[in-house]
Amino acid sequence: MPLRLFDSPVRAGAAVARLLFAGSMIGFFFSTQLFQDYLGWTPLQAALGFVPMTLLQFLFSPRVTRLAARVGMAPLIAAGLLFVLAGLGWLAFASGGASYLADVLGPMLFIGIGQGIAFGPLTNVGVHGAASEDAGAASGMVNTAHQLGSTLGIAVLTAASVRTDTMIEGFQAVYAGAAVMVGIALAAVVFVVAPALRGRG
Repeated sequence: MPLRLFDSPVRAGAAVARLLFAGSMIGFFFSTQLFQDYLGWTPLQAALGFVPMTLLQFLFSPRVTRLAARVGMAPLIAAGLLFVLAGLGWLAFASGGASYLADVLGPMLFIGIGQGIAFGPLTNVGVHGAASEDAGAASGMVNTAHQLGSTLGIAVLTAASVRTDTMIEGFQAVYAGAAVMVGIALAAVVFVVAPALRGRG
């Protein structure tokens, strides 16, 4: 991989944000346990529990191009990450008597909107300004950041989940850890990517 790809603060900041965003999404591996082991759902019910989030991703993703033309890539990514951060923060405060409608559906809606808004633009800025001969490597850097983030997320969030006394505290720790990751990703976008894009403008 050409090291000159990291010369751009836009691409470097986007890689950091993508890594942390991907890591935070590992928290959803624990959601199936929340649904089945804590709420007592069947596997089919657990799968259906993700449908509202998935539908919102499909609804918002096709609108990203128009939204980016109106507000810009960095503000759009920041807005998406804020939605995800709000959803994860909500999940982190789920009570001992957690229920799907009261404690899970709302966060799922926030996260679905945020993912639908943020993923595409994060990929776009990840290859921003790369020379044609570096386009493949820049795309590979985006994918590598995503895979490394997923690995980091598994390690960090699993460690967080097992250092608690009760099942619900484990889920709270997972979602709190994921929220911290998204918060740092948001900071990378706001303080690194956005100023660099404005400078290029």
